[in-house]
Amino acid sequence: MSISIARQESRLGWKLVAPCIGVIGLLIIYPLAYNIYLSFFDVRLAGDNVFIGLSNYERLLKDSGFYRSLLTSAVYLSGTVLGSTLMGLFVALLMNQQFPFRNTARAIILLPYFAPVISVVFGWQFIFDPVNGIYNHFVVDILNITDVRRNLIGDPGTAIVVVILFDIWKHFPISYLLILSKLQSINREQYEAASIDGCGPVSRFFHVTLPELYFVLGTLVILRLIWNLNKFEEVFLLAPNVKTLPVFTYYSAFTGIIDQGFAASVSVVQLIILSFLIFFYVKKVLRW
Repeated sequence: MSISIARQESRLGWKLVAPCIGVIGLLIIYPLAYNIYLSFFDVRLAGDNVFIGLSNYERLLKDSGFYRSLLTSAVYLSGTVLGSTLMGLFVALLMNQQFPFRNTARAIILLPYFAPVISVVFGWQFIFDPVNGIYNHFVVDILNITDVRRNLIGDPGTAIVVVILFDIWKHFPISYLLILSKLQSINREQYEAASIDGCGPVSRFFHVTLPELYFVLGTLVILRLIWNLNKFEEVFLLAPNVKTLPVFTYYSAFTGIIDQGFAASVSVVQLIILSFLIFFYVKKVLRW
């Protein structure tokens, strides 16, 4: 009797999760599998696809544009992840202090994160506009640092800096919010004990605050690496000449000589990198 009831419960469980499994398979597993499938073909918009084996991957390993996009992505990830985490930590430490209108300041800090991407992108493009932009007006007309107006977004060498600064400004609030919530949960008695032992503010930060923030900071760094490796819309809208891996994939698949099989191979490499980051997050941060 107990075996029959266990089987019935097992069947009921599978019936309950079946719709969820179906949705996951349709929206996640199928696109991933189909993309891997396309990476082994010469994809033709008119006519049948031609199987070419590993040719797309061999071509990828010889493509200088791919390596430049890898380097650009590495610079972008390093700057944005480190910058947003440190900025979030600094602001969280500041907002954890007592001062007038603290709650109002805490709310205002969150505005960049919730602002529509398209509107703030246009705002930043106006700031760095070479003719009427605020940046050039301030540097050239007010401070007289130089008499040459520079198109920082139009130049790929400086556009990557603008994109990194934009991402830090846009996404540091989520780091700040998570760090602040952890700061408020730290037992004040630890700080009092450290003060009695003669620890100053800096020493208390490294011996009390930072160890308590280990899990939050580790989670933020890994998740931001995963999120920003996939980041496309903000980079492309602000500075389409900054070719990170997602932007490089887009150009390969949909512009110029359309080569979706090659673009699929690029996205497979990106998937491998993401899988490694997710595995590291699960093993080292979540400790499963």
